[in-house]
Amino acid sequence: MPEQTVIFVSMPGLRRRDLQHMPRLSAIAGAVADLVPTFPCVTSPVQANMLTGRTPQEHGIIGNGFYHRDRRTVELWVGRNGFIEGPQLWERLTAAGVSSAAWMTQNIKDAAADYIVTPEPIHHPDGRMDLWCYSKPDGLYQRLFNDLGHFPLMNYWGPMANIKSTEWIVNATLWLIQRERPQFNSIYVPHLDYAAQKFGPNSSQAIAACAEADGQLGRLFDGLAAIGAADPTILVAGEYALTDVSRVIYPNRVLRDAGFARIDERDGAEHLNVAESVAFAVVDHQFAHLYVGKPEEIDAVAGLFEGIDGIANVLIGRERAAFHVDHPRSGEIVLICEPDTWLAYYWWHDDAKAPPFARTVDIHAKPGYDPVELFFDPATKSIPLDASLVKGSHGAPATRPDQFAAIISNRPLPSTSETIRDVDVCQHLESIV
Repeated sequence: MPEQTVIFVSMPGLRRRDLQHMPRLSAIAGAVADLVPTFPCVTSPVQANMLTGRTPQEHGIIGNGFYHRDRRTVELWVGRNGFIEGPQLWERLTAAGVSSAAWMTQNIKDAAADYIVTPEPIHHPDGRMDLWCYSKPDGLYQRLFNDLGHFPLMNYWGPMANIKSTEWIVNATLWLIQRERPQFNSIYVPHLDYAAQKFGPNSSQAIAACAEADGQLGRLFDGLAAIGAADPTILVAGEYALTDVSRVIYPNRVLRDAGFARIDERDGAEHLNVAESVAFAVVDHQFAHLYVGKPEEIDAVAGLFEGIDGIANVLIGRERAAFHVDHPRSGEIVLICEPDTWLAYYWWHDDAKAPPFARTVDIHAKPGYDPVELFFDPATKSIPLDASLVKGSHGAPATRPDQFAAIISNRPLPSTSETIRDVDVCQHLESIV
């Protein structure tokens, strides 16, 4: 293989302490440091930080989703690369003549990478869904499907999430490197997220997940050697670390009870009407963007959350700049939790009036991230409506060592410091390609 192969694995939830359960990753760890994510410490912003070298208020990815004020709709997991503002690593690699591939990276559709694969299931009017992936160039996913079968989306998120999705990603990465030889390969592997959210980041299940992920990394390393990439440069970044949580807050219930959130009843179910609400929350793990349609009500809305146990910060206007989220897409108010607390999107008080999508895995219909989708209620054969089930979360500012992720490489890291910021990863990636 004539060019140097670079493997960049984005593995949310990976911490230094996890290396004791990951012998294959530990074996290549020539350099290890703490990775300090920029708030908000969730996947879409942190990946954008690492691939642009800029903060959320500069590149515009202020969460895993946001409210489109022009369309008056909420959209999570927006997918399209055009939402990232400013230059990205992909364009710089292309300009330098370096070929690149992106596997499951957030906000990657239409990016300048040469090869892209990311989930894009086909939804039919009758509710059926067919497995499929967006790919670049056209026809790439069809070739992968022919040789490897479908990407197992049900094992990537939801109550059936497990190591099978990571196994497919590893197989597909090796398949592409063997045939097309991309020099830079970015791989998103969220396996550690599942058990850490369900059972807690230090649970026996989370430790078992580390071993499973390590097994797949070992397959990747062995596979690279088998196809001729015997000495690749490897960088594994943990994105963020999860903390144990024992408390959940429901901002949309607070706003509803105060008369700010508009709730419509249809067919016996209650629906949040974001277009007609004075204020509502787009919750995202341990923070939320509160969108307030009437400027004169901002202080009143903010006051509802001052003093609530579990809420660490209530940011208004320019106060958001100190936390890197002073951007036009941000809510007029940003809530930040204490590390032991997370935020659920629910607005109903009676589960009998929950909208139908609440009991399903539907990441696009819900105006907020819902980790309860990882659970299954056998009695109702659906997703339960018990937010207290969640035992791990992330997103709050990383101010304590237990909120730091890990960054690991088989080559020297960009600094001799014990800590590296996520915004410094981009320059390092450019330097090693």
